[in-house]
Amino acid sequence: MPKRSLVSVVEDDQFFREPMRRLMRSLGYQVEAFASAADFLAFPRPGETACLIADVNMPMMTGVELHRHLIDSGHAIPTILVTAYAENDVESRALKDGVTCYLRKPVDEKHLERCLLAALQRREGPGD
Repeated sequence: MPKRSLVSVVEDDQFFREPMRRLMRSLGYQVEAFASAADFLAFPRPGETACLIADVNMPMMTGVELHRHLIDSGHAIPTILVTAYAENDVESRALKDGVTCYLRKPVDEKHLERCLLAALQRREGPGD
């Protein structure tokens, strides 16, 4: 039986973070949830994360900044960004920077599932 993929959720809002954690578990993923980008960066095994779901607007380090930091430090993790705010310029830059999906809250679960599959395929690479 293949090992279940680890999805890491980085969200400062507990009322979004906890339901997202439960949803990921219900879809069969291992999940780790973090209240901030700093908490995720302190995680001892970031390389095990197959997909990162991060809020765009968080204090100290945004989801966009976290994605860029991971790329710059050699830990490019397929990333799905979520936001409660429609910021087309931020979305455009994030997608150009390689983010798998940019979703608006409330997140449509079926769309999120499609994004997860795309992120996991990206992680595995073609033909793996």
